[in-house]
Amino acid sequence: MYLKKIDGPRAVNLPDGSVMTRADLPPPETKRWVASRKATVVRAVLYGLLTQDQALERYNLSEDELHAWVKAVATFGEDALKATTLQKYRQP
Repeated sequence: MYLKKIDGPRAVNLPDGSVMTRADLPPPETKRWVASRKATVVRAVLYGLLTQDQALERYNLSEDELHAWVKAVATFGEDALKATTLQKYRQP
């Protein structure tokens, strides 16, 4: 078996004891961002599977968009990433 050379780790351990690998990440061509995919990218950045720059480039995100996702998760949890509850968690 041959492994492709990549920058960074192939897997990281999450605080709940589970393991996140690069195979768990959404595909780079993702256009429809549901809350679970957003949460996966946020976890990957926070726990070191991807750097912020790698996530921005891989998913063609703006810095503001990624920061908004991270802030929403940090403040209100992963439910804040759902489009249907956006107004509930939006700060004035």
